[in-house]
Amino acid sequence: MVLTFVILYLLISVGVGLLAATRVHSAKDFAVAGRSLPVPIVMATVFATWFGAEAVMGISATFAKEGLRGVVADPFGSSLCLVLAGLFFAPRFYRLNLWTVGDYYRLRYDRRVEVLCTLCIVASYLGWVAAQFKVLGLVLNVVTQGAVSQSVGMMIGAMIVLTYTTFGGMFSVAILDFVQLSVIVGGLLYIASVLSDATGGVGAVISHARAAGRLEFFPPPSLKAWIPFVGAGVTMMLGSIPQQDVFQRITSAKDEQTAVRGSLLGAALYFVFCFVPMFIAYSALMIDPVKFGSLLESDAQLVLPTLIVEHTPLLAQVMFFGAVLSAVMSCSSATLLAPSVLLSENVIRGAIPQMDEKGLLTTMRMVLVGFAAVVLAIALTSDSSIYRLVVNTYKVTLVAAFVPLFAGLFWKRATIQGALCAIAAGLATWLGAECLSAEQAVVPPQLAGLAAAALGMIIGSYLSEPSATPRS
Repeated sequence: MVLTFVILYLLISVGVGLLAATRVHSAKDFAVAGRSLPVPIVMATVFATWFGAEAVMGISATFAKEGLRGVVADPFGSSLCLVLAGLFFAPRFYRLNLWTVGDYYRLRYDRRVEVLCTLCIVASYLGWVAAQFKVLGLVLNVVTQGAVSQSVGMMIGAMIVLTYTTFGGMFSVAILDFVQLSVIVGGLLYIASVLSDATGGVGAVISHARAAGRLEFFPPPSLKAWIPFVGAGVTMMLGSIPQQDVFQRITSAKDEQTAVRGSLLGAALYFVFCFVPMFIAYSALMIDPVKFGSLLESDAQLVLPTLIVEHTPLLAQVMFFGAVLSAVMSCSSATLLAPSVLLSENVIRGAIPQMDEKGLLTTMRMVLVGFAAVVLAIALTSDSSIYRLVVNTYKVTLVAAFVPLFAGLFWKRATIQGALCAIAAGLATWLGAECLSAEQAVVPPQLAGLAAAALGMIIGSYLSEPSATPRS
């Protein structure tokens, strides 16, 4: 029954995505849905893009193991990123009428800054999309009771997502996100209600988690504890702002007000709803503390699917796997599209100026297929946890892309030379600090890189002539 539902759901998703593809007539339609999306769709696509593998499997497993302190990066840091993007970046981005965040670097600085920042942003998506593919493989492995291995499941899931994203672009992603939002919310809330009955209610779960120290958020009062804590939160909060998926949702809105409202509503929904899978995962420790405690130590990512398969009725299993597939497919399609559009528009098209609109659309689709192949290879060979794959991806954008973006928007004195110095100083410092052992590092490498990038921007800008400020 569950397997039949999963197959049917996947086929329907592909059908909806391909139907949406009939609205794609240009590269602009493919990249930003013709800048036509209303508030509900923008909110849904902001939420669904971020509520993926790490939210369902990663955050929940990390919370069950480490408590709130362990998830400071996501959902706390990531939700604040969306709030900052909505309040301070969305209005400025929308007025510029650009397709990609890479376009901004070219407009504000020059081609060199555009290419360097674009490549760093694209690299940051590798781990994120790999995490989504890992969960697709895990789900198909569980629902087939091992008949489909996780590796084969990853390949099947990747092909399904690739099919409708390649044809429909942002239109397919946005429409499916809106449809899948109801499946995610309804499915996980139903699972939470079933497990609430089994554990004695929400209050009992919260009391148990508090007694176990899982609700302690702030670390002990020492620099050794606080610096990594702040570093984890800042990495997601600021490192996610230069991401193309954030920019893409803002610029796909039908107007500036819609862009701001959609981002803020999506952030609020994401933050609140991330606690539902946390509740579900922690319930497992109350239902069977020995088994799930052992599983938490050996492979925490299996806690949720094992709990659902072994301790919930059939309807709950159908709802759960429908919600997981919705979350992961919507997230993986969006995070495949974003870097593919970036590479096509800001690296390849710049190298081939004579490329027309039709050629750009074809290039975007070809790059999307190639990027998916690279990410699939990473997912098949990586042994990192889903949560770590996602969190670690934002370090490169934090140290290389955030300072040039922030300074370009809010500091008139920022120059091309300052941006290049910021990128070089940030990357060099971060990579150098990463080579040190954890005992030798005084601060997290990404924070050292961020500080170096800011210093590079200031020094480089004051030693050169100011750049032209873009229209706004």
